[in-house]
Amino acid sequence: MNDLHRLTASDLAERIRTGALSPVGLCDHLLRRIQALDPTLNAFRLVTPERALAAAEAAELEIRAGQYRGPLHGVPYVAKDLFDVAGLPTTAGSRTLEGNVAGQDATVTARLAAAGMILLGKTNTVEFAFGSVGINHSHGTPHNPWSREHRVPGGSSSGSAVAVAAGLAPVATGTDTACSVRTPAALCGIAGLKTTVGRVSRAGVHPLSSTLDSIGPLGRSVADLALVFDALQGPDPADPATLGVAPVDVRRTLHDGVEGLRIAFGEGLLFEALDPEVERAVRASGAVFADLGARVAGIDFTPAAEVMARPSVISLVEGYAVNESRLLGRPGEIDPVVYQRMQPGGAVPAVDYRRALDALAPLRRAADRVFDRVDVILAPTCMWPAAPVAEVDTDFATYMRFAGGYLRNCFVGNLLNLCAVSVPCGFTRTGLPIGLMIYARAFDEAMALRVALAFERATDWQRRAPALEWVMAQGADRT
Repeated sequence: MNDLHRLTASDLAERIRTGALSPVGLCDHLLRRIQALDPTLNAFRLVTPERALAAAEAAELEIRAGQYRGPLHGVPYVAKDLFDVAGLPTTAGSRTLEGNVAGQDATVTARLAAAGMILLGKTNTVEFAFGSVGINHSHGTPHNPWSREHRVPGGSSSGSAVAVAAGLAPVATGTDTACSVRTPAALCGIAGLKTTVGRVSRAGVHPLSSTLDSIGPLGRSVADLALVFDALQGPDPADPATLGVAPVDVRRTLHDGVEGLRIAFGEGLLFEALDPEVERAVRASGAVFADLGARVAGIDFTPAAEVMARPSVISLVEGYAVNESRLLGRPGEIDPVVYQRMQPGGAVPAVDYRRALDALAPLRRAADRVFDRVDVILAPTCMWPAAPVAEVDTDFATYMRFAGGYLRNCFVGNLLNLCAVSVPCGFTRTGLPIGLMIYARAFDEAMALRVALAFERATDWQRRAPALEWVMAQGADRT
């Protein structure tokens, strides 16, 4: 059982289905691993062992009785601490919300419970989910498991990515308003899916931006993303954005490959000012896709530059509106960097906010026309690999420079309402992961996942895992 934490959710699900693996044994294994490693990694805000083991026991009894719910039954997961879970606090990474105990489950939480998944606990996030770097001065910054030196995990789904990468959980839920699933997935060497706004209900999730917030899974394989996405999607009256959006069967075409598909590097802004190792790794993906039979070229993706050239005040204004009472009433308890970044949202003129919203529609139509000529667009997920926390956190200007580099290529997709998958595509000379982002047009998650899986199956990047002996040693020192 010692290698269970290295298996994907899909592999675990098959073993559970056949009876080769006990949900209780799996849950116990992961809880022991969390207990040993998380004091160093700080992925978790809250671990729920009694609740998890009780749910695992119930799942095991149901499966033995022939009441198998499907491929997620008995599979553990973790939830970013923005998702309401009845009876547990939702702190959104903030000391100001530590008494905020949820009265009912978020729609996402309820759907995963209905699928039979086992919640192990809630993971740390940037305060109010407002940050691409992953630093949290209030609850501590999760430790990127690929380096003994404390490097940034990416944000804001920082703890979720660290938990999956370190083998503390096979999959996790995250949110993505500007980059918050894809950046931590890329920096932590795992896969992450940014869904189109309207695909997955946000009801019961602490909001940042009603215009841009999306929900997506993080996992160790693209197949895992597809499994969880299948359970999450669908209309929900509690989130009007989802109404009229019919579910799509992404697993039907998941294994169709890329032969004949039009795959293009999104030239222009998305490839400017990159770390050379990042650019080499991402460009090398073109040869992989060509060998698989795709038509690979470059395309001038001008909507990316156009949307990023405009003042970005939407999430700033909407985030301020959500958190105004805390920003005004309890400023001393808020992460100083988050406060300094979010507080100006209250002074943005209404006309500027309205103009920013109005500008999105024509830019989104322009992006959609690009996808008339290509099936997907490739880009680096992040401009740079994970930097040391000490280097990023020296002063506000330095923090903001890194934050911009970690979100630039991803934020394009939120503003244009595209869907995307980030998958590992290489490592730096020092062993830090590099992410490849695969953009598809709005509501074409099936295409993004299909292309991502083809790349994943043709390479071995996703099979690599961080060496955590140094974490084990620190755990032994504590005992």
